[in-house]
Amino acid sequence: MIRVQHSICLSSPMDHRGFSSILLILSSIFCLQARADGTGSVFFLDSSVHQYLRTYSTESKSMLTPDVGAVISILLGFAPPSTLSPESSEKLNEVLMPNPFDRPRAVFMLEIDGVEGTQLVRGPDGDVFNRALKSRVALGQNDFNIQLTDEEEVSLVSLNEPMPLYTEWTNKNLMDFASWLGGSYVSTTLEPLSGEFIVPLLDNVQLKLHMSKKADREFTTSLISLIYNVQKVVQMHEDLSGSMHSPAELIKGRFDGIKALEEQYGTDDIVQQGVELLVTSLSKIYDSLQTAYKGQIVGVALLNGSPSKNSETMLTVNTSRPSPRWLEETKGMPDSIKIVEVLLVRRTLAWITGIILIISTLLGIHFLMNMPLTRDTLLYSNVKLD
Repeated sequence: MIRVQHSICLSSPMDHRGFSSILLILSSIFCLQARADGTGSVFFLDSSVHQYLRTYSTESKSMLTPDVGAVISILLGFAPPSTLSPESSEKLNEVLMPNPFDRPRAVFMLEIDGVEGTQLVRGPDGDVFNRALKSRVALGQNDFNIQLTDEEEVSLVSLNEPMPLYTEWTNKNLMDFASWLGGSYVSTTLEPLSGEFIVPLLDNVQLKLHMSKKADREFTTSLISLIYNVQKVVQMHEDLSGSMHSPAELIKGRFDGIKALEEQYGTDDIVQQGVELLVTSLSKIYDSLQTAYKGQIVGVALLNGSPSKNSETMLTVNTSRPSPRWLEETKGMPDSIKIVEVLLVRRTLAWITGIILIISTLLGIHFLMNMPLTRDTLLYSNVKLD
């Protein structure tokens, strides 16, 4: 450090060497800082029947994680944060349609760890990522929250709920999931998680995952868990579709199954094949959500190419409400079951009241039409009242 300061003070030909050393040190610091923060990619998946996002542009500016959170808040129908800078507002205008009264109020948000953005666009032309709006995003900041105001309620649905224990799985369950993915599950024993998943990919390539291997098992169970929780979300939405009050819905999850394959196989082809299978699965998942929500939902996929050692989420939800209504499954009775029971009681009372009114109306018409046609003694009498 003394040499560097001394070289700055001297005005000799050695100044260039000292100045170069300073530039080298500064560049190293900036490189380390950039590597510590990291960069990722974000894909915005528009609705299949309605346009909530701008058309695809290859010149989309790089975004910050607070910008991604602001996009999600606006899509849910909330106002953007008041601390949003003019530069961030310009980036949001490149992503969102200008109509503030036309928002889906439902967002499917998935964080994918250990996957680069360039890996996802290698799928078939019909997958959702090839039609998505892509942008680079800077990670590693401290204020990357999804800001939600307290003006309206929002339902926060988690996609990371644990599945039943592995001991409760059967080969039929694994065969059903393999069939949903377009593949097959072959097992020579009656015990689950001891066979082989075979899934066809592009160019007549088959991905073979052996459940006896830890990395293959973690990737497969993570993917099955994601599919399982999405199916629960679809069923929950169908149960609540008849409700008079429909809050905004944020379906949020995290997938780190690719990280297990990278730790085991490094840069082997099986990692890229796993990414292709993930793209195919997400395309089917997003199509099922589009059908369930009738197109009133938008997807956001946030990718972190450098696998993180911890399991912390990249985007956290920050709301000013003291206790937002969570639609997660707990040890007690889930909130969704309670809401369904309340709806059932209300509908039952409404139907009973309606039936009673109909019966009363029919009885009144019946007695009115069958009145005797005799002269009423009181109406036709000549009684005079003094």
